[in-house]
Amino acid sequence: MVTPPADPPRRTALSKEVVLRTAVALADEAGSGVPSMRKLAERLGVEAMSLYHHFRTKDLILDGMVDLVFGEVELPAPGIDWRSAMRQRAVSMRGALTRHPWAISLMDSRTNPGHATLRHHDAVLGSLRSGGFSIAGAAHAVSVLDSYLYGFTLQELSLPFTSSAGFEDVAGSIMRELPHAEFPHLAETIADRALKPGYAYTAEFDVGLDLILDGLDRQREAWQ
Repeated sequence: MVTPPADPPRRTALSKEVVLRTAVALADEAGSGVPSMRKLAERLGVEAMSLYHHFRTKDLILDGMVDLVFGEVELPAPGIDWRSAMRQRAVSMRGALTRHPWAISLMDSRTNPGHATLRHHDAVLGSLRSGGFSIAGAAHAVSVLDSYLYGFTLQELSLPFTSSAGFEDVAGSIMRELPHAEFPHLAETIADRALKPGYAYTAEFDVGLDLILDGLDRQREAWQ
């Protein structure tokens, strides 16, 4: 008996969502930058011109990629106090930016924000306004929080280690070569912090976030 040939695998139907999720996956693999239209088309198994049926320009693809990342960030829950909401949002945003390190440079550069992006910013501002911030105060708070959040995440992604053990190895190597008498404050800090069992650099994020939230709380009634 002759076995009939198997049907060829079906190509995934091309849609805007498929294109964007594939573009995000390629950017994640690269770690930085965004895929070219040619590479994106190759991954999708189509001709590059097929992409232009869904996106007229590459900028529209970038807009959509950023919108997908904003869609991963947890929005402030209704009724939650503003401090808890901003902490929750900061932790969630940091997680999304760590998963998609290419996104930081694009987050605030888009001139055609998508629905998830607009919803995110509106929810954050709404939480601050409900917490007693004036319009100007809410804008100040978002600026300060985002500057810290993006800056810390960029620094974290640039570090030459990815774990506490790796951090300890790097710090130990520096400590062995460091002229302690010439740099006494650096030596004591490395010994007391970086080489201390259980120390995790990532914990510094919470320390800085607490300082910012405390400062915003003290200042919010003065911003009118």
